[in-house]
Amino acid sequence: MRIAMWSGPRNISTAMMRAWENRLDTVVIDEPFYPFFLQETNAKHPAAKEIIESGETDWHKVVADLTGRQSEGRPIFYQKQMTHHLLPRLDRAWLASLTNCFLIRDPARVITSYTKKNHEPTAEEIGFPQQLEIFETVRRLTNRTPPVIDADDVLRDPKSLLKKLCAALGVKFDPAMLSWPPGLRDTDGIWAKHWYGEVEQSTSFQPYRDSPLEVPAGLREVEVHCRKIYDQLYADRLS
Repeated sequence: MRIAMWSGPRNISTAMMRAWENRLDTVVIDEPFYPFFLQETNAKHPAAKEIIESGETDWHKVVADLTGRQSEGRPIFYQKQMTHHLLPRLDRAWLASLTNCFLIRDPARVITSYTKKNHEPTAEEIGFPQQLEIFETVRRLTNRTPPVIDADDVLRDPKSLLKKLCAALGVKFDPAMLSWPPGLRDTDGIWAKHWYGEVEQSTSFQPYRDSPLEVPAGLREVEVHCRKIYDQLYADRLS
């Protein structure tokens, strides 16, 4: 089974990758389109040149790997995917050969987290419009609604949500998904040293914190736009 989990940045996606990688039956890949995305967009990200030079920038080869790799004798190939990396010119038909699922997060939480490490984002930079487009494309290609999980729901009750996600995907839940050893992994992208500091120290999903959030005034229009998309996806979430 090739599981593609589509999310935007700043969305517990790396912790989710840790949960799946801690299963003995699963091999993972970290943001396989990132080098291609950086080469195509010239986005000013940390270590962009190093990421481009060390990764695969031909999207056809990336797709061939995602859809054809034999996952080292393990039955599950988990793919951590960023929605904004799947640029519009890329073909979408290959998505039908994967088991797709979606990880969403309240846009206020995404924006306030993003601005701690980067400039003021657009809706496209945090991937909300692309996430909806990929979701609708997958639903059209497969004639079924793919599973959606919300980051806050996961943090409130990881065991319950992961059980529901596994059931929706047709795989057996493994308690090993609930905790993992600290540290970086060989499977982490080379960008981990810039982005994975908190996850590097973690051994499980962090407790949910219902703290008040103040989106900067200049980003409130972005939040409103993203919230409309978030609400559409939220309506189909596993709860």
